[in-house]
Amino acid sequence: MTSLDPDRLDWAKGDGLLPAVVQDAGDGAILMLGYMNREALAKTLSDGQVVFYSRSRRTLWRKGETSGNVLDLVDVAADCDSDTLRIRARPAGPTCHLGTRTCFGDQDDSQLPGFLGILETVIRERLESNSDGSYVASLAQKGRQRIAQKVGEEGVEFALACAAGDREGQLDEAADLLFHLMVALANQDLSLSDIIARLETRHRQ
Repeated sequence: MTSLDPDRLDWAKGDGLLPAVVQDAGDGAILMLGYMNREALAKTLSDGQVVFYSRSRRTLWRKGETSGNVLDLVDVAADCDSDTLRIRARPAGPTCHLGTRTCFGDQDDSQLPGFLGILETVIRERLESNSDGSYVASLAQKGRQRIAQKVGEEGVEFALACAAGDREGQLDEAADLLFHLMVALANQDLSLSDIIARLETRHRQ
């Protein structure tokens, strides 16, 4: 899960406490900020659910212990100064006690983080511009049936690579499949964020 060494963290700087930024392991959204002492970090690592130290009550508290909206730990990392923690977790429900997904309100999830967000933007721009020489635009000009056919073809090729145990083929075909899936979604005015939201809804049911 993690190779974090608690003894290498700078506990002294914050009088025994480290700020812990919690990030959704699914889409990278920032969920909340809490604080951990050594014991809270140890329990988090050992129990697999995020535990904080309450500065007001001066005691440990497990996120979601009353609401059931726990944070299942994925991994923990320290920043470059070893005085701040990044906690990646999978939330079992709304993180904020006010009922919102995050403690910063219901964030706009229409934008994907990182490279997928960049790729999605490029795909949408090329669909809208209908530019000459663009593979995405030329594919769209052939109609949604052809786009759907490409998704099916790439899906079959990925499945065949999996059946053959071809790791490099799996990577290549999965990349092709994801790319054409994103094109198909954008062509229908949908995005991967919509798929993520649907999966999260199913997970919470």
